[in-house]
Amino acid sequence: MVVSGPPGAGKTTLAHALAARIGCPAICRDEIKEGMAHATPDPAPGPRDELSVRTLPVFFGVLDLLLRAGVTTVAEAAFQDRLWRPGLEPLRELARLRVVHCTVDAEVAAMRIRRRREQDARRAVHEASDPLDAAQQALLHDAFQRVAVDAPWLEVDTTDGYRPGLDEIAAFVR
Repeated sequence: MVVSGPPGAGKTTLAHALAARIGCPAICRDEIKEGMAHATPDPAPGPRDELSVRTLPVFFGVLDLLLRAGVTTVAEAAFQDRLWRPGLEPLRELARLRVVHCTVDAEVAAMRIRRRREQDARRAVHEASDPLDAAQQALLHDAFQRVAVDAPWLEVDTTDGYRPGLDEIAAFVR
């Protein structure tokens, strides 16, 4: 299962909840990057930064390894079409992909991004030290292009809980 959506849409939280419900691992791109940051002196976050570039092949390599071993897997990242479809397409040969796209309005996403920036020091590896203003954040949110792979998909509103609910999302994945 692929869990996607713009930053602040609740992807990681949903991915871990679904993985626990289904009984499989959640492989989260940001968590891999955070782990790699420990071995990278002074990582400098930004668009296409060195650590992000190194993270992509590791992320897809882990997914490939698990799928070849027959492991049901929840893969989570901000899968924008032009950046992520090339990595996801080869996985279609290994698994029956399902895409869950998380949605939330730009204001809620911005609030979540601000809150996690303040509460979680690990986020520094992902975000520049100068936070975006509300207008910039809204533009980025609205410009997000969901991944377009040939697979069934489900849209989930994560504003307050999940709509549809976790049981329905898990049934879709199964």
